[in-house]
Amino acid sequence: MANVVVIGTQWGDEGKGKVVDLLTEKADCVVRFQGGNNAGHTLVVNNQKYIFHLIPSGILHQGKTCLIGNGVVIDPGVLIEEMDRLQEHGFAVTPENLVVSRYAHIIMPYHRALDMAREKRKGRTKIGTTGRGIGPCYEDKVSRSGIRVHDLLDPKSFSEKLHRNLEEKNFLLRHFFEEEPLDPAAIEDEYLAYGERLAPFAGNVSEFLHNADREGKNLLFEGAQGTHLDIDHGTYPFVTSSNTVAGNACCGAGIGPTRIHKVFGVVKAYTTRVGCGPFPTELLDDTGIRIREIGGEFGATTGRPRRCGWLDMVVVNTAIRLNGLSGLVITKLDVLTGIPVLNIATAYQCGPGQRETVPPELEAMEACKPVLEEFPGWGEDIRRVRRFADLPHNTKNYLRAIEERARMPLAIISVGPARDETIILRDPFENS
Repeated sequence: MANVVVIGTQWGDEGKGKVVDLLTEKADCVVRFQGGNNAGHTLVVNNQKYIFHLIPSGILHQGKTCLIGNGVVIDPGVLIEEMDRLQEHGFAVTPENLVVSRYAHIIMPYHRALDMAREKRKGRTKIGTTGRGIGPCYEDKVSRSGIRVHDLLDPKSFSEKLHRNLEEKNFLLRHFFEEEPLDPAAIEDEYLAYGERLAPFAGNVSEFLHNADREGKNLLFEGAQGTHLDIDHGTYPFVTSSNTVAGNACCGAGIGPTRIHKVFGVVKAYTTRVGCGPFPTELLDDTGIRIREIGGEFGATTGRPRRCGWLDMVVVNTAIRLNGLSGLVITKLDVLTGIPVLNIATAYQCGPGQRETVPPELEAMEACKPVLEEFPGWGEDIRRVRRFADLPHNTKNYLRAIEERARMPLAIISVGPARDETIILRDPFENS
């Protein structure tokens, strides 16, 4: 038995969906513990692409239980749409294989309206949110005015909270943002209908996991976004509104820290970022465009093009410290095929000195320049390779450089988007 957390080490979009899908084969339960539908996991199974926003990607496997923890903020319309789309593709979504925490907070229409109104008002200084209402929903959670899943199952409680909240939200929308107010009656009808649909799936995720752990089942915790989008430890304010680091698996799912056995960090073989914020290794040339096009670096949720750059070991090593990683998973290695010379940032030049960890202040990071180390690239197709020994010489050197600079063993190497295009070096669920 082993309980494993999978998190992103960069700014999200590292390919965690494929990794979780791969590890689900040995897991009994797959748990999403933070974020909302601002995150998207893309999987390719039997040449079919699936995009997940809320439901753990383990839903594609039979006999597994997927759970959405209390730390997730849920747009019920998006969740139901995702359930229906999976049903259309032949994947059953039932209360037996999906449990939604009764304590998870609900994204309301006023959260989305406020999200978009704020970004519009900020103009050129906007953060670059997805406009999905994630931040405003977390704000209401912290201010103790949020609406949770269990409220959707109680029409009286829901109506009271909705009208109380809308009194404030509509005032802001109308008088501060100069936007149209929202109709409480229409929202009430829509969301109570969502509640009826979701009622069979609502449960106590913490209790479920406690019992599963006692029965010796393997638990897999699926993080969303990446370490450097963490609300506390990321490149604030250009971050998401939840804690993306591994420690939040406990808070966001309701399980004690002694029940987590391993944490694996997913590292894209290069670096990408969506939206605004510092990005020391960003490539604003043809190489950056090439990586974006070949890697399909466009947001799964928004379709926005991602900023692309060289692999940044300063970012990765900071993530190793923050998450207490057990090993690394390298993804999208095949995207680098054909680039004659590759670079890895091993440190930042910050004024007269160098540093090997991300500066805590945004202004300091924006002033840093990457210290790059060159590596010869490779031209051979690596997507059919299934053993490390069979990789091209230069590919192996690139991977060894990552391992050495991270002082952390590699566990899995992804050489293509398909489930089987993978090299397994260490099984995360095996005792070691």
